[in-house]
Amino acid sequence: MANNIQLIVYPVKDIEKAKAFYGKFLDQEPYADSDYYVGYRNGDQEVGLDPNTNLGPIAYTDVEDIKSTLEAMTEVGAEIVQEPKDVGGGLFIAQIKDTDGNVVGFRQQSK
Repeated sequence: MANNIQLIVYPVKDIEKAKAFYGKFLDQEPYADSDYYVGYRNGDQEVGLDPNTNLGPIAYTDVEDIKSTLEAMTEVGAEIVQEPKDVGGGLFIAQIKDTDGNVVGFRQQSK
């Protein structure tokens, strides 16, 4: 399922300090900059900052069918943390915990 990891999201407490750090670390300005998410594109990979969670970092992989992916993962012991949610522009995300409590995520672009 995880044929590529396109997004890594870091939880941050102070979004302005985090933007200064990651802007320098990645040597670029964010392409998305809001109170709830800041995103940087580095080639085909995205680095995100989320001030509204303490989970993470979370690696996201792109999937064709997010609901069937969640079903398949729960069959092997995963626990759903976040059901599929439209975060804008037809992009759906979901999160699960693995059998050790680590959180991983899935993304699906609506067709």
